Amino acid sequence: MVTATSPLARQPDKLDYASPTQFTFGIHQLPKVEFFVTAVNLPGLSLPQASMATPFKDIPVMGEKLEYSNLSITFLVDEYLENYISLHSWITGAGFPQKRGQFSTFRDVTSNTQIRAGSTPSVDIVGTATSDKTMYSDAFIMILSNKNNPILQVNFQDIFPVSLGDLDFTQAATDVEYMSVTAEFAYKIYDIETL
Repeated sequence: MVTATSPLARQPDKLDYASPTQFTFGIHQLPKVEFFVTAVNLPGLSLPQASMATPFKDIPVMGEKLEYSNLSITFLVDEYLENYISLHSWITGAGFPQKRGQFSTFRDVTSNTQIRAGSTPSVDIVGTATSDKTMYSDAFIMILSNKNNPILQVNFQDIFPVSLGDLDFTQAATDVEYMSVTAEFAYKIYDIETL
């Protein structure tokens, strides 16, 4: 197949490469984490293939459901562990390992994504449904040019934490290495917006 377009028209007009250090990350639910983020990934996605059966060889055909990888961030932990504790509270609020009240406390008091003022019904009482919107947050990765100007923004909808890494304390360290931790998030979807 021959392309009718001139070879000159197919030349790139932007010759700069993407830099792995030119980004900012923001998440509404975790304001104390944003400043300390040192690494973040733009999650991959895949479209698994389906298979059409034949008597001879199954024929691969394009699938229909995208699968998104988790969003992963690495951040430095502050001296009072405030950013670590804020993420820890979010996970324990969703999983309520000790009592159901942990869920309602996070939803009504601790969450930074309040949806309405006032108290919501207890999780122990059967009745009308209570929105779980406060258990989720939105986030973004802003990709910057080599002159630190924003060029793209990746918007994540309804993210929630699925894992929080270990904090390793040791007396055997010979030099000060500040603690960092990795957290992973699942989300509904993300889109890439040109700024």
